[in-house]
Amino acid sequence: MFDSIRNHKKYLMGFLMILIIPSFVLFGIEGYTRFNESGQPVATVDGKEITKAEWDQAHQQESQRLREAMPTLDARLLDSDGARYATLERLVRQRLLSAAASKLNLYTSDARLARDLQQNEAIAALRKADGSLDVEAYRQLVSRQGMTPEMFEARVRADLSQRQVSQGILGSGFAPTALASISLNAFFERREVRVARFAAGEFAAQVKPADADVEGFYNANQALFQAPEQAEIEYLVLDAAALQGSVALNEADVRAYYDQNASRLSGTEERRARHILLTVPAGASAADKDAVRQRAETLLAQVRAKPASFAEVAKAQSQDPGSAANGGDLDYFGRGAMVKPFEDVVFSLKKDAISDLVETEFGFHIIQLTDVKAPPVRSFESMRAEIEADLKKQQAQKQFAEAADTFSNLVYEQPDTLKPAADRLKLQIRKATVQRQPQAGVSGVLANERLLGALFDTESLDKKRNTEAIDTGSGQLVSARVINHTAAHTRPLAEVRDEVRRRLVATRSAELARAEGEKQLQAAKSGADVKGLGAATAVSRENAQGLALPVLTAALSADSKALPAWVGVNLGDQGYVVVKVEKVLPRDVRPAQALSQEVQQYSQWWASAENEAYVETLKERFKVRILVPEPAAASPAR
Repeated sequence: MFDSIRNHKKYLMGFLMILIIPSFVLFGIEGYTRFNESGQPVATVDGKEITKAEWDQAHQQESQRLREAMPTLDARLLDSDGARYATLERLVRQRLLSAAASKLNLYTSDARLARDLQQNEAIAALRKADGSLDVEAYRQLVSRQGMTPEMFEARVRADLSQRQVSQGILGSGFAPTALASISLNAFFERREVRVARFAAGEFAAQVKPADADVEGFYNANQALFQAPEQAEIEYLVLDAAALQGSVALNEADVRAYYDQNASRLSGTEERRARHILLTVPAGASAADKDAVRQRAETLLAQVRAKPASFAEVAKAQSQDPGSAANGGDLDYFGRGAMVKPFEDVVFSLKKDAISDLVETEFGFHIIQLTDVKAPPVRSFESMRAEIEADLKKQQAQKQFAEAADTFSNLVYEQPDTLKPAADRLKLQIRKATVQRQPQAGVSGVLANERLLGALFDTESLDKKRNTEAIDTGSGQLVSARVINHTAAHTRPLAEVRDEVRRRLVATRSAELARAEGEKQLQAAKSGADVKGLGAATAVSRENAQGLALPVLTAALSADSKALPAWVGVNLGDQGYVVVKVEKVLPRDVRPAQALSQEVQQYSQWWASAENEAYVETLKERFKVRILVPEPAAASPAR
């Protein structure tokens, strides 16, 4: 019932940002050209520089992730100045949060790190039949990302720590219903408008360019008629997913895997416990710590003497604010949810047993196990498909890891041909034509920036040698070589004459539409009638009634204090629109349930906006400076 508010999240967030965050001054007017050197700093955070090389690497990695997640994404969008600048902003934000986490002593425990790694699907796929991790396969997985296991785990730990910087604000965001209603009603206000459209196509018949006009347009706009640089290539792909399809399983192996892992595959055992926690203040002396320990031992003796009083004692004595009121109850949890010393004891206790004192980073615990929830063991036949998929994935990963070294060595050792690697690993040599920048609609390995960069490197173009084996993500290695290269060039007029004529007609038609629209707009403001003005209709951000976004924005932005208001909107090649705003109408009355849901969503956005404001204060505190100018946005239609 609140789809409309969800669909307009972007606009409402902007509205909130205007309410609580002041405007910020943009940097400079120089172009990006002064930052060409890879070692040149492009930003500073807490006195530490971010170089252009780091920026380039971050953008390359981010573009690759987006292409893998959205194969149909137009790759040209990722290569714009705006997209690159957005990457820099995210890189700066990451460094800022890292600095804040360090200064605020926000730390990720080993248990929290382990739990996150256990939830990583790529790592989970590397488990052996007995449930243990294939350490060598794990090492190879992270090495293909240019890291050691220690580096990878440090990166994950840092990311988890950085998230804590904002969790307090995001988790406590609140907006009163009255305030939310005022903002939502204003944002979703309706306006009654009449629209006159002057479509460029309607003026095309008036445009009859001579040959000289066509030639002049061609000479003035040769950049529009460029044939891009491209290369004909051949390439090889080593694909773990393809290997998985060729894996044949032995029935005995499938049965043995089930017998060894039935309980693990059926689900995770959960345990329920309650505890009494006595905290030890940070920096406490040895004497103070001993005093807490002695008090804990007294409570331990008390509950062991009378186990039924555990909940009552926990409610009165425990210093855990999250569970004390509930008699120390922690509900059900599985492995990885608690710090390791606590978890180890819980999973070693028998039901209703009370532990010895357990010391953790939080203090001293007394634990009572209250229940064990073991999942029912599923039958072999009900799990056969899952087991076979799991085994095939494991074997494919193992085969891929073994073949990866052979693949990399062969394409390097015999750089003038891909055939030895293809023959050895039974791979198909494929052919394609690629451009230096990823093409629209192209996905998979041929949209990989690292591969394209290697192909259009001087070594590849001049010597026609194989690229190195490049990890394109998702369990793929690729190597390619250039067969033929064509430099970028302007196509001759004879080849593109019809295209030039179409562009020229479209440009002049749009100019005529704009001129007529502006003429009608001025006449309307003087009191005259506007040609082609349509019937009145109510529009809003919830229901645009078919209006283009620039037209809707102009209608909703018109001054409501002087109605009727007239505005004109230039839609470029599409033409021109004149809008008459006649009335301001309130938003339709919302059902109580829908309004409640919208207020909840609004509160979340308000929390996000408050978090952005907090980040801005962190930027001041840690002296964040972006040293390149923000690229100018496309000029809005007028």
